[in-house]
Amino acid sequence: MVVGSIPTEGTMKSSKKEYILILPDIRSALNVGAIFRTADAVGITRIFLVGVTPCPTDKFGRIQKDIAKAALGAETWIPWEYKKEIIPLLKKLKKDGATIVAIEQDKNSINYKKVKKTDNMVFFVGEETAGLPDKIKNLADIIAEIPMSGKKESLNVSVATGVALFQILG
Repeated sequence: MVVGSIPTEGTMKSSKKEYILILPDIRSALNVGAIFRTADAVGITRIFLVGVTPCPTDKFGRIQKDIAKAALGAETWIPWEYKKEIIPLLKKLKKDGATIVAIEQDKNSINYKKVKKTDNMVFFVGEETAGLPDKIKNLADIIAEIPMSGKKESLNVSVATGVALFQILG
């Protein structure tokens, strides 16, 4: 277990509202820190860092300065845990009764403004340049997309996460 992490044995079947964020393969420590800060502001109850996503502390318990700089302390009070792979995690959370929401562009997506808040939701976002592979997107109950009006096809992952989470959970 990583310092600052929480065990995954907890279930989403409790009466407590739970809003989980999963960050798979987000390479930028600054983006991770910014997402922690936004997650705190919108009420995310825990975060899972997956794959190559950097953690707030390394395996020796040393603070990752870029995450701390952008998170402004949120990384110290939002429970987080590292997982090597996302698919088993998503399957477990779905089995526990969570509504799984991918924030990603896809032919099967709906406008993020149409996603309705429920008591137990899990959100996950795509890697900065490649997005989410189909085998992961297909595990989502909802794929929510932020429509783009300009020439760029997407937003920075930390910005997109903030826009979507404030709309859905705000």
